[in-house]
Amino acid sequence: MIGFNDYQAATDRTAKYPQDEALNYLTLGLASEAGEVAGRVKKVIRDKNSIVDDVEAKEIGKELGDVLWYVAQLALCLNITLESIAVDNLAKLSDRAERGVIGGDGDNR
Repeated sequence: MIGFNDYQAATDRTAKYPQDEALNYLTLGLASEAGEVAGRVKKVIRDKNSIVDDVEAKEIGKELGDVLWYVAQLALCLNITLESIAVDNLAKLSDRAERGVIGGDGDNR
């Protein structure tokens, strides 16, 4: 099994984009790949009565892998490790759960 930070470091081997436009390029790439995930799910709703079979789950998983690649590279661009993002996110959500504010709006609830 590979850890978050090992995966993040490994993404550099396949990273090819203009470094002077890294932030913009990676942000657009992330949005594009997230859109591909959404598009596949939309077609499952339309064409398969919202039933995700094993084949479709694998295809959506491939798109999620592309999302993860862009998240990893964008985090590197910002000098943030994937592990720290994961740890901080779980702490934030745990705090919200303890305070009973998982639902609602805004990051600072």
